[in-house]
Amino acid sequence: MLPPTFSPTASASASPPPPRPIPGSHGPPVIGALRDRLDYFWFQSQDEFFRRRAASNRSTVFRTNIPPTFLGVDPRVIAIVDAAAFTALFDSALVDKRDILIGPYNPGPGFTGGTRVGVYLDTDEPDHERVKNFAISLLHRAAPRWPSVLRSSVDAMLDSVDSDLAAKEQANYIVAMQQCIFRFLCKALVGADPSVDWVVDRFGFTILDIWLALQILPTQKVGVIQPLEELLIHSFPLPSFLISPGYNILYRFVEKHGAEAVEFAGKEHGIAEKDAIHNLLFVLGFNAFGGFSVFLPFLVAKIGDKGSSELRQRLREEVRAVLRARRAGDEEDDDGEFGFKDVRGSMPLVRSTVYEMLRMQPPVPLQFGRARKDFVLRSHGDAAFQVAKGEVLCGYQPLAMRDPEVFDRPEEFVPERFLGEEGAKLLQHLYWSNGPETSQPAAGNKQCAAKEVVVDTACMLVAELFRRYDDFEVEGTSFTKLVKRQPAPSLSPATAGAKQ
Repeated sequence: MLPPTFSPTASASASPPPPRPIPGSHGPPVIGALRDRLDYFWFQSQDEFFRRRAASNRSTVFRTNIPPTFLGVDPRVIAIVDAAAFTALFDSALVDKRDILIGPYNPGPGFTGGTRVGVYLDTDEPDHERVKNFAISLLHRAAPRWPSVLRSSVDAMLDSVDSDLAAKEQANYIVAMQQCIFRFLCKALVGADPSVDWVVDRFGFTILDIWLALQILPTQKVGVIQPLEELLIHSFPLPSFLISPGYNILYRFVEKHGAEAVEFAGKEHGIAEKDAIHNLLFVLGFNAFGGFSVFLPFLVAKIGDKGSSELRQRLREEVRAVLRARRAGDEEDDDGEFGFKDVRGSMPLVRSTVYEMLRMQPPVPLQFGRARKDFVLRSHGDAAFQVAKGEVLCGYQPLAMRDPEVFDRPEEFVPERFLGEEGAKLLQHLYWSNGPETSQPAAGNKQCAAKEVVVDTACMLVAELFRRYDDFEVEGTSFTKLVKRQPAPSLSPATAGAKQ
């Protein structure tokens, strides 16, 4: 449970109490930051780090330090772990998002060829609108081909998993899934087929893994034997030159085979070729590939867990109902080639399950913003805190989206949570996309441009699994059971004649 941040409700005639000081402490210089860093990486999990401090301060808004703590990085933040105060992070009038994607630490433009890509721009910067509109337009252009490209990529992945499982007791799906994600994103988003370049097709996803790791490892717990992890990974920025040769391979691939998307950026949005390619690679590699690589394995593992057999049955029935409706309508695609329309309108439990997984396991657990001005941060009830201009706010989503003031049974995975009218109302508290699920990405905000496509893609993956299999089980990151779908019975002659 999260500790309450509010006082007993005042009478209707009483004016709100004045803002209270933010509890917690950054501790003595150097020592306080080092203490918090060791707790964060060594002695506690990330989740425990925030829970303990919220409990000890009896507040869901408190001061602490967030790693990394090396030279040139100020780790002092105001942590937010409740759903009400968290919304301040989406208000561009209150917070500045300049160079603060993953916190006070910024990996630097060396990882993007010297270009400050769109995610590091604040909404007040002139280039933000141009780059954000390009990303939104790019997704609109990709929408018609996205479902078919995804289906073919998922089929290739599952063919590989089927072969592996036929030869041994379990089949790890991480490599196959990452390759699937990389190939379909290149085709759907950039309009470039990796198969035309053997090196990119085989090693492109590995290049992105290394490129991502070098940027975020200083902020992540890896599991290397301590104190080696602290000394080698968390004590200094990792250099971009280690991945420059691989990144340049991807750059040339997009330059040559994604020329249409690059030209579109220049003609329609006034973005120079070099900047367009680096922004394309960041959207492809960091936002899309990185996000899907984190989230989709969690989704598959949760649905495939041995304890989720009843959920799998319900999901299968919902997916198969769509197939049966198509067969009854004698549609040409009765083999189950689902599209966005199907997962948006005909599979509410599939969609609610995806939303619930995003609530429990958001792809990016932390969101940051720097106060543009002095302002009062409001939480539940009468709780209010004074924030000073320049202070960094750090929102921890996994707790904010388990706020007991908002969600019943907040620590439980409830797949039907977002069904019906009441469930739809809860979507305003689903924040995984750097904004509420009920709002839309626009040039004037920092919400993920691919918000809708991410949910649709996850839903389509679930639908494809139940189109292909009657049942499956997962342990960790491996399939341990795959039961192939039994063919639907053919229409009887009488039925067929009646349909003519």
